[in-house]
Amino acid sequence: MLASLRKAGSFARAASAGQRRFLSIHEYQSVKLLNSYNIPTPKSIPAHTAEEAFEAAKVFVGKDGSVIKAQVLAGGRGKGKFDNGLQGGVHMVGSPEQAREYASQMLGAKLITKQTGAGGRICNAVMLAERRDPAHEYYVAVLNDRASQGVVLVVSSQGGMNIEEVAAKDPSAIITTPIPLSTGLSQESALEVANKLGFTTEEAKKEAADIFINLYKIFKDKDATQIEINPLAETTDGHVLCMDAKFGFDDNAEFRQKEIFDLRDISQEEPSEVEAQKANLNFIKLDGNIGCLVNGAGLAMATMDVLALHGGQPANFLDVGGGATPETVKKAFEILTSDPKVKSIFINIFGGIMRCDYIAEGVIKAAHELSMNVPLVVRLKGTKEAEAKQMIHDSGLKIIPFDGLDEAAERAAQLAHATRGFNLVREGICMMMGYLQGITKNTVTVEETTTTQGPSSTTLAVRTGLAGPPRIRLGAAGAGADAAAGEAAGWAGRGA
Repeated sequence: MLASLRKAGSFARAASAGQRRFLSIHEYQSVKLLNSYNIPTPKSIPAHTAEEAFEAAKVFVGKDGSVIKAQVLAGGRGKGKFDNGLQGGVHMVGSPEQAREYASQMLGAKLITKQTGAGGRICNAVMLAERRDPAHEYYVAVLNDRASQGVVLVVSSQGGMNIEEVAAKDPSAIITTPIPLSTGLSQESALEVANKLGFTTEEAKKEAADIFINLYKIFKDKDATQIEINPLAETTDGHVLCMDAKFGFDDNAEFRQKEIFDLRDISQEEPSEVEAQKANLNFIKLDGNIGCLVNGAGLAMATMDVLALHGGQPANFLDVGGGATPETVKKAFEILTSDPKVKSIFINIFGGIMRCDYIAEGVIKAAHELSMNVPLVVRLKGTKEAEAKQMIHDSGLKIIPFDGLDEAAERAAQLAHATRGFNLVREGICMMMGYLQGITKNTVTVEETTTTQGPSSTTLAVRTGLAGPPRIRLGAAGAGADAAAGEAAGWAGRGA
């Protein structure tokens, strides 16, 4: 039971963690923003075609060469792999021709890293940057801290690596400095942090302190949720540069940060989440096979937990909110049914601000217009509950109603498992058909019986023989299974 509870809780945490409360931007965009606040970085040029990469690399000829970086919103690019076989999203470049060759392989391909999942993310741009050799690498971040309820500057002398691993192995390597909202980061505090990190010269310490101060200015001015520089490098010639940058911006500030939010690249986002956002739906795609439509984030996470307790796997987090209309509910169904992995849909509505009859109207409209063949389990409680249930009853649709959350979740999980099992049997039949055709050199026909609730068991009857075409009958649970078994017995009795 404890294991089940842990598994269930993980879905709620996944939804919470997956909610995009902040916008991320590409590295080349981050570099431009840093430079606008007088924060030094290696010189760099973005490119969107192989020829642009060729021309950009010419700028760095005669120096120490350049580095080409795939512009994908994910960490671990250097150790990633493209779906066309190219290993690594970061490479040293010795000539413009080599830059063009790397760019032609990167652009239009998907980079798969530890953060992207198996599907990877499309690379639509690369960045050429000058090579600057670091003598030492540091880690710097400005972020909101829940413990101190304010902004903190987090630094470490162990940069250029996974900071979570550093914190786990050596917590003392992480230095955290609270930043007062009223005064910001003072020069004195910034220099104190630079001294603790161990920069080698006074000039390097001053450059680092100025970077810390200006990073906080960006954080405040642009409504950032996170700024991460990894690594911040002290170069062999004694200067301090931001070698890589990761930004996050609060979605709630979009109304006053139009310039920043115009940088959004939706090609890096899950298409279904982009569509949901257009309809003001709080939607996050997950890896399960039970579509969920719920009102309220808390109830949505609780619903996912209960599904997990019954062996189900949610395909999404979806909170339609209190202001949903029949049209937005229909849009939600379009998004849910567009996922081929969804085998059942669970609607769990507690009508407070949200009226149950609005949900029912949207469900009925979607079922009619989308020709849905996925089993629907519906639980409606609260405002206009009786009217909503009557609407569903009068619609004549094959909708499975429940009053209890536990029973409804259990049924949705059963239907998802049954439908998956049914599809596996169908695949097996296709293989058997090929085998039978090879034996009899005749056509194999399949007869199939299903139930509207989704099969929970199957019976398979096969007829073969040279006198006529082999026949396969697949019967679903209940009458279909009995019919299949009966027909199989009949065939045997007739000797056919």
